[in-house]
Amino acid sequence: MGVQKRKNESKSEFIFGKKNYKFLFIGLAFIVVGFILMSGGGSDDPNVFDESIYNWRRIRLAPTLVLIGFGIQVYAILLNPNKGSKK
Repeated sequence: MGVQKRKNESKSEFIFGKKNYKFLFIGLAFIVVGFILMSGGGSDDPNVFDESIYNWRRIRLAPTLVLIGFGIQVYAILLNPNKGSKK
């Protein structure tokens, strides 16, 4: 009887709430956009140097977006989903 009760209780409760998942997906979107902005800038010919690798978008903006995305991910994991609800 006790085992059945524990199984029923564990199935109905998730670790994260809706708010956590929303922030997780927002953080994931920031990370993906950062990596997309970071890509490119290469040359097909190895003897030709392309200056676009040092573009402001690839050096400053993209890594900043990736770090913001990781920060949002940490916030989403540490966010307490039961803070506002009363039990």
